[in-house]
Amino acid sequence: MKVFEALNWASSFLKEKNRDANAGELLLRHFVKMDRSKLLANLREELDPAALEAFQAAVDLHAKGRPVQYLIGHEYFYGRSFKVNEDVLIPRPETEELVYGLLQRMDQLFGRNDLDSADIGTGSGAIAITLKLEKPGLKMTATDIYEPTLRLAEENARELGAEISFIQGDLLQPFIDKGKKLDMVISNPPYIPEGDKEWMSEVVTDYEPHRALFAGIDGLDMYKKMAQQLPKVLRPQGLVGFEVGTGQSEAVANLLKQAFPQGKVDIVHDINGKDRMVFAEVGF
Repeated sequence: MKVFEALNWASSFLKEKNRDANAGELLLRHFVKMDRSKLLANLREELDPAALEAFQAAVDLHAKGRPVQYLIGHEYFYGRSFKVNEDVLIPRPETEELVYGLLQRMDQLFGRNDLDSADIGTGSGAIAITLKLEKPGLKMTATDIYEPTLRLAEENARELGAEISFIQGDLLQPFIDKGKKLDMVISNPPYIPEGDKEWMSEVVTDYEPHRALFAGIDGLDMYKKMAQQLPKVLRPQGLVGFEVGTGQSEAVANLLKQAFPQGKVDIVHDINGKDRMVFAEVGF
């Protein structure tokens, strides 16, 4: 089978299964180890039989619901490639906006870059690693409750050259236990209400880790816990940045206002107009 024939087959097959037809190209590029321009320049080349077999098997798996990112083992975030597997959520483009918002506020609020910072529930490490690489002076710690997740995040940090401390533990409890104070706390925690499982795509519910997706009846369990913990760890001048689910911003903002009555709390919409981020500036 030639390259263009394989692409046409995958596109038709995935359309029949109500999947993204473009996934075929991503998968084929992975198995033939070509970038897009090289693939398009070789459309009439015969595919290696082993690569074709692996490609067809992967297309079939994606048609059944397995995310492309888990099949190829990585996803891009802020222009960098992060390894992913079923132990971590796949990084989303909207989370890049959280990172961008934090970088802007750091420059505006602090007259220095050596901030003691923590990414809570780090997953693949995308947020912590990106912030560290964009601001090398940061003292960054990343936490997660699940040990295999931390191992993958550590691997991403090593491969991308980010010097980060990794701690296994429940939300901010490791810092409270050690009496450690922080200048900045970031989190993209689980925030989907349990009831939403009923209508969500099986690409998400059947493959991505539920502990990183769902958080109680209203999806706010993690924010409620962190709002109680934050005053114990945040320095008198500090910054908090949360990603939230659509429609949760007011509730999360109120939690932060209760935790920091004198703080400035902002709700920020993403590029699609969804209320996606909540920031708290404390003591400025």
